[in-house]
Amino acid sequence: MDGGRVYTIPVGVPFLDALAAGLWEAAGRDPLVLSRATVLLPTQRAARSAAEAFLRLGDGRPMLLPTLQALADVDDQELDLAHGDDAGIAAALDLPPAIPALRRQLLLARLVLAYADRLEADGVAAPRSPEQAARLAAALARLIDQVQAEGLDFGRLADIVPADYAEHWGLTLRFLEIVTETWPQWLAEQDAVDPVTRRDALMRARAAAWDANPPADPVVIAGSTGSVPATAGLMRAVLGLPRGALVLPGLDLAADDDAWAAIGADPAHPQHGMHRLLGGLGIGRAEVADWPGAGGFAPASAGRAAMVREAMRPAATTEAWRTLATDPAQLDAGCFDGIRRIDAPGPREEAGAIAVLMREVLETPGRTAALVTPDRDLARRVASELERWDVPVNDSAGRPLAESVPAAFLRLVADLAAEQAAPVPLLAALKHPLAAGGQGPDTFRRLVRRLERRVLRGPRPGPGIDGLRAAVAGLDDKLAEERAGLLAWLDDLAARLGDLPALMAAAEVPAVEIAAAHARAAEALAATADESGADRLWRGDSGEALARLFDEMRDALAVLGGIPGRTWPGLFEALLEGRAVRPRWGAHPRLHILGALEARLQRFDRVILGGLNEGSWPADPPPDPWMSRPMRRDFGLPAPERRIGLAAHDVTMALGAPEAVLTRSIRVEGTPTVPSRWLLRLDTVARALGAADRFAADPVPAAWHAELDRPDAVVPGAPPLPRPPVAVRPRRLSVTRIETWLRDPYSIYASQILKLRALDDLDTDPSAAERGDTIHRALDIFVREHPRDLPPDPLQRLLEIGRQTFAGHMDRPGVRAFWWPRFERVAAWFVEVERDRRRSLSATATEQRGELTVDGPAGPFTVTGIADRIDRLADGSYAIVDYKTGGRPTRTELKNGAAPQLPLEALMLAHGGFPGLPAGETSSLAYWRVGGGDPPGTIDEVADGIAELVAEAEAGLRDLIATFDDPATPYHSVPDAARKPRFNDYEHLARIGEWAAGEEE
Repeated sequence: MDGGRVYTIPVGVPFLDALAAGLWEAAGRDPLVLSRATVLLPTQRAARSAAEAFLRLGDGRPMLLPTLQALADVDDQELDLAHGDDAGIAAALDLPPAIPALRRQLLLARLVLAYADRLEADGVAAPRSPEQAARLAAALARLIDQVQAEGLDFGRLADIVPADYAEHWGLTLRFLEIVTETWPQWLAEQDAVDPVTRRDALMRARAAAWDANPPADPVVIAGSTGSVPATAGLMRAVLGLPRGALVLPGLDLAADDDAWAAIGADPAHPQHGMHRLLGGLGIGRAEVADWPGAGGFAPASAGRAAMVREAMRPAATTEAWRTLATDPAQLDAGCFDGIRRIDAPGPREEAGAIAVLMREVLETPGRTAALVTPDRDLARRVASELERWDVPVNDSAGRPLAESVPAAFLRLVADLAAEQAAPVPLLAALKHPLAAGGQGPDTFRRLVRRLERRVLRGPRPGPGIDGLRAAVAGLDDKLAEERAGLLAWLDDLAARLGDLPALMAAAEVPAVEIAAAHARAAEALAATADESGADRLWRGDSGEALARLFDEMRDALAVLGGIPGRTWPGLFEALLEGRAVRPRWGAHPRLHILGALEARLQRFDRVILGGLNEGSWPADPPPDPWMSRPMRRDFGLPAPERRIGLAAHDVTMALGAPEAVLTRSIRVEGTPTVPSRWLLRLDTVARALGAADRFAADPVPAAWHAELDRPDAVVPGAPPLPRPPVAVRPRRLSVTRIETWLRDPYSIYASQILKLRALDDLDTDPSAAERGDTIHRALDIFVREHPRDLPPDPLQRLLEIGRQTFAGHMDRPGVRAFWWPRFERVAAWFVEVERDRRRSLSATATEQRGELTVDGPAGPFTVTGIADRIDRLADGSYAIVDYKTGGRPTRTELKNGAAPQLPLEALMLAHGGFPGLPAGETSSLAYWRVGGGDPPGTIDEVADGIAELVAEAEAGLRDLIATFDDPATPYHSVPDAARKPRFNDYEHLARIGEWAAGEEE
C-alpha cells in the first residue's frame, strides 16, 4: 500500500468488508504483516464491526487482526511510552484529566445562578431555580464543546456586536464573556480540562508523534469525513506517513465538474463534508482512487448510486433533471429496483410495517436487517412490536434512564416528600412496583389501598405524614382496628422517609445532603421483608446506572452548594436528562435498531430508513439558549446545514444496501407532516424518469400488520340485562332515585343490589355538589331562623350565615375567588324574592323528610324524600321549592313525567307523608336556580295542571313498581338515550360505549 494516498469505497459496496479485503491483500495475505497495521475508524462500534468483517473474510477462522481503534480513543500512556523521550510530545501529553461531565454541568450551573443573582439585582428577570440552571448549564457545555471542537476561541465574542441583536441576547453575550474569563480559572482550580480539549490535544499529540517518528507499518484512517478539525488534522498527518492512507466513505467520483463545484457552496449536500476535507488536505478529487479491496464486491444495484447522485444533486444544477427522461444513457427506471417506500397513516402503523419487514428477514437463514432512524420514539415502538414474535431487539441509543423503573421510583419518592405526602404523589410512589416498605408487596398494597379509601379520596388531608395521622385518627370508632393498623403503618412510613421531607421543606439545604437523604428514603421504601432496598433498587442495568449517578452526585453536588429543598425533584430530573441505559446483552444477532451515527459503515441485507419527515430526519436544529443563529454565524460556528449534510451522507450510504426501505408517517399526533427533503428529491427523480410507479408507496407491509390484529368477525357487545330475584330488588327508594330508575335502571341495580359506590376523586377541590350543599345549607338556616318575617337587615344576616357555612372551604383559592362572589349575588337576589314572597305565605318549612308507601305485586314499596322547602300559602295550598345550583329539569320534563321528584313530593303531601304538615293539595311546583351567574337566580314554576301531574306520577310509580316486581324484567342500561341521566357513575360498568355503537350501526 503506497503512502500518502486517498481512496474511497463507493456507495453500495460493503465498506468494512471491502476495507478488510483490501488490507488483507495489501499485507500479502500474511497475518503477521496484517497485525502490524493500525486502522482508525469513526466509532467503537465501527471498530467492532471491522473485526467481524475480518472474521467473515477468514470464513470464521481465527486470525491475527490489525490494531482497530476509534479515532477518539487515544491512549496517552501508550503515546508516552512510545514517544515520551521527545520533549515536545511529552509536554503535549502533560494534560490534566478531563473534568467529569456531571461536575462540569454543576460548576456551570453555579456560574449561571451567580449571574442570575447579578441580573436580579439590576431588576432583570433571570432563571433562579437549580433545575433551570442545570439545563442551561448542559446547553452551555454543548456550546463550549462545539467551540473547542471547531478550534475557535471565545475571544471572538468581542467580534459580535450586542447592538445588532435583541436586548436579551446582549445579556447572554455579557454572560458568555464572563464564562470565558472565569471558566478556565475554575478548570485550573479543579486541575482538569474540558473533554473536547483533552481529546483534541491527544489527537494533535498523536499527529505530532507520527510526524516526529513516522511508523514503518501501515496506518489507515477509514470511514471518516473529517468533519471535526482535530480529526482532519490527524488525517493530514497520516497522509504524510510512508505507509499512511485515507479511505473515504462513498466519495462521489462520477459527479460532473459543475455539480462538484456547486457542492462546495452547499453545506447541506451529502458530499460537502468530503469536498471540504479534500480542499483542506490539498487533494484534488481526481487524485482519489477506488480502494483496491472494493473491486471484489459488486454494488447492490448498478444504477442505484447514479440515481442517488441525481437525487442529491446541488440545487444550483437541478435543471439537469429535465433531461433524465430524454437521455436514457444517464439513468433508467431500473435504478429504483431494491428500493421500497412506505407512507404510513401514523407512527403506530409505520412501526408495525417496519416490524413486519424485520420479522420477514428472519424467514431466510443468515439474512440481516436494521432499522436506522433518529426517531427514538419510533425505535421504541418497533422494538415493542417485535416482542409479539418474541424477538428482542435493543435500540442502540438505549433507553432514557429517566424512563427506567428505578428512576421513575426515585422521582416519585422525591415528589412525595416535596409535595408533603399529598394524595396523588403519595399514591403514585406507594403503588410503584418497587415500593414495599419492609413488608411483602401484597401486604403493603393492601395497606396503601386501605389508606386511599379511608383518607385520601375526597378533600386533601393536612400536610405531611402528620396530616395523614390526623385524618386516620378521625376515622369512626367502627373502624378502630383499621385505624390502629394504619397509624402504626404511618409511623413506619415516616421512619422510612427519614429526614427527606424536612430537608425538602428547608429554605436552603446542601444539595449533596438532600441527594443522600433521597437515596436512603428510596432504599428504605423499596425494602421487602426478605430483601434489602439497596438490592432491589440498584439491580439491573438501569439500577446500576442510577447507582453510578448517585456516586457521581456525591462528589459533584458539593460544588453547587445549598439549594431550596423544594427544588430538588426538578434538579434531579434535569440531571437525569441525556443519560441512557444500554443493555449489555440480549442483542439480536441478525436484527438491529440503530441511530444514524451507529449505523455508519455497517452492512445489512435490508436497511429500513424510518421517520423520514422534515423535523425528524433531517432534524430541526436544537434550540440554543446561548446563541441565536446569526450570532453563531458571526462567531464562526458552522451553520446547521452542515449537520444536515452529514445526515444526508448517512442516508446516501444506507441507500446502497441490497434492499433499502424508506418509511414515514403521514400524520403525527393528528398533525400532517412534511416528507423529508431527500424523499421529495427521490420522488422528483422518479417522476422525471417516468418511473413514479416504481417509487410509489407500498401498502403491503402496513396491511400485513393490520391483519395481525384484525378479528375474523366483529360482534357488537350486548347491553347488560341483569334479572336479579325479586327478593333482592329494592323496596325503598328516594324520589331522586325514582328518577334514576326511570332513566337508567342499571344504575339502580349497581347501586342498590350490587352495593357499588363510586369513589371520590383524589385530592378534590370542593365539588359542584358541595357548592350546592353549602348554598342550600345557608338558605335553609336563614329560612329556619325567619320562617315568617324577615330580619331588619336580611341581606347582611344571610351573608353572615353564608360566611359560617363557607368557612370550612375558604382556605381554597377557587372558593374564595369564585364561589363566594356568586353566593353574594345569590343572597341579594334571594332576599328580594323573599320580600315579595313572604306577603303570600302563612308558613315555611325546610329540609322536610317524608315518605309514602305504595302496594306492589311483590309487597309494599316505600318512596322517601327530603323537600328543600315547602311553603304553606295563604289559601291553604302548598308550594314545593327545590333549590338548584347547576342543571335543573325543564318544564317539559316536569310535565311529561321524566322528572318526577316534585310531583312525587306533592303526592306525599296529598297523603300526609310529611310529619308536621297536614295533608293538602299543592298549587305550585318550582325549581329555583341559585347559581349566582347572570342573572343570579331564576324561578321555573308550574302552577297549573298539578293535580293531573300528581295523578300521572302516582300511576307511573305504580306501573314502575309492578314492572320491576316481575322477575323477567331486566334492569336495562339507559333504555332511552334521549332521557339518559345527566350524570352516570355506572356508565363504564354497563359498557355503554361498546354496545351503543353497535346499536347505532
